[in-house]
Amino acid sequence: MTTLPVALTLNAGSSSLKFSLFDISGAPTQMAIGLVENIGKQPRLKADLGEALPAVARELKPEDAVDHTAALATVLALLRGSFPGAKASVVGHRVVHGGPHFAEPMVVTDQVMAELKRLSPFAPIHQPHNIAGIEAARAAFPEALQVACFDTAFHRHHPKANDVFALPREYYDKGIRRYGFHGLSYEYVSGELKRIAPQIHAGRVVVAHLGNGASMCGILGGRSVASTMGFTALDGLPMGTRCGQVDPGVIFYMVQQEGRSIDEVRDIFYTKSGLLGLSGISNDMRILESAGVPEANEAIDYFVFRIRRELGGLAAALGGLDALVFCGGIGENSRKIRRRICDAMDWIGLELDHDRNDKNARVISTDFSRARIMVVPTNEEIVIARAAKRLSAMPEAAAAE
Repeated sequence: MTTLPVALTLNAGSSSLKFSLFDISGAPTQMAIGLVENIGKQPRLKADLGEALPAVARELKPEDAVDHTAALATVLALLRGSFPGAKASVVGHRVVHGGPHFAEPMVVTDQVMAELKRLSPFAPIHQPHNIAGIEAARAAFPEALQVACFDTAFHRHHPKANDVFALPREYYDKGIRRYGFHGLSYEYVSGELKRIAPQIHAGRVVVAHLGNGASMCGILGGRSVASTMGFTALDGLPMGTRCGQVDPGVIFYMVQQEGRSIDEVRDIFYTKSGLLGLSGISNDMRILESAGVPEANEAIDYFVFRIRRELGGLAAALGGLDALVFCGGIGENSRKIRRRICDAMDWIGLELDHDRNDKNARVISTDFSRARIMVVPTNEEIVIARAAKRLSAMPEAAAAE
């Protein structure tokens, strides 16, 4: 049987493992995509295995996904049974935090792993699970190249003024900086703009990655200039369960006046706030849009207000605006949210075409809008697969194995 070289991409979350399989005999082509969710609880497997095979959606036994290692073993059993001629020569991983030094994808070595673990306090909700995914893959594929792709890397060339906090200077040297996140998504969208709208790509673009995690990025000539997220993936916009921007004095109040521990405060900020906390109903925008109650409407109002406010700030950082691009689950699918963000924004050059918006067209601005409004579905997996293929072809990759 002929062996087909493939790349496996993994995105390990706190209770989930997203995966994709790519044929890398040429330009990476997706063969399968899926998800194991509710790891350690009541796990469920979903997978699209291409046109030739039926989709998978089934409950798993608890022992089949008791942790990320078990979940990966379940995924591999599915993929090996579905694609017996495929051999994963490289595994690409999404890693949320790359710190000040990782500005591009890296081959995972013991030294790189040590640095990723050192960065865990910078992204306490995400980084340990990313590391668990890498460790599980290294055990499952001891001969495969492991490649880490960082959400922070796209933002590592910010001007110094957009990279610092107004803290004593020694904290910057300790790594306390504005990093920005969702970089794999922004890299993909920027690359798509270069392909489909090169004049827009060369100009001043704000990309709004709106989903359960949400942020915005000001991009000038394809390079990140400013981001709404900062030191952690907690700052900026309100998200599904994360608070976004908040006065640090709130932390002092909760600790000193309410007697809460730092762990309790962290749990509130990361898992009980955002759309869920404001509404008291759900972190799912679809549920909030259909709820029709004041609490849901107030949560949506705040979400939209913060996006509009950040849009103005990013346009100022860019020196103007040539395009606003929506991506992410909410950005790609919620016509109502896009409309509310863009309405009455002609002062910044945005004029929404409501018919195009309702049809989820790629360009949803009017023909007379000074700045273009677009919807570009993101694809973080292909960014990881491209990086994995590129690094696996480099001579130094063989030395790292």
